[in-house]
Amino acid sequence: MNKVYANYSVSVSELKKNPSAVLKDSGGESVAILNHNKPTAYLIPADLYGILMEMAEDYGLAEIVKERQEEKEESIKVSIDEI
Repeated sequence: MNKVYANYSVSVSELKKNPSAVLKDSGGESVAILNHNKPTAYLIPADLYGILMEMAEDYGLAEIVKERQEEKEESIKVSIDEI
């Protein structure tokens, strides 16, 4: 069985019937959208989506830093006074 990562869940058909009610009933929490009792999507508040996008961007930047740290042989050493 698939794990549901939300405290509130609705079926796809229930979401189709009244999406505004689903948003209201969730109280601003994430909503698991179920199809045949299995989570197929999540409806998340806009603020949380923004936070997740920032985290994903930060992760991507951290990966770039790791890659560049491995390229030390190609780097040019400069003293702080030269900057």
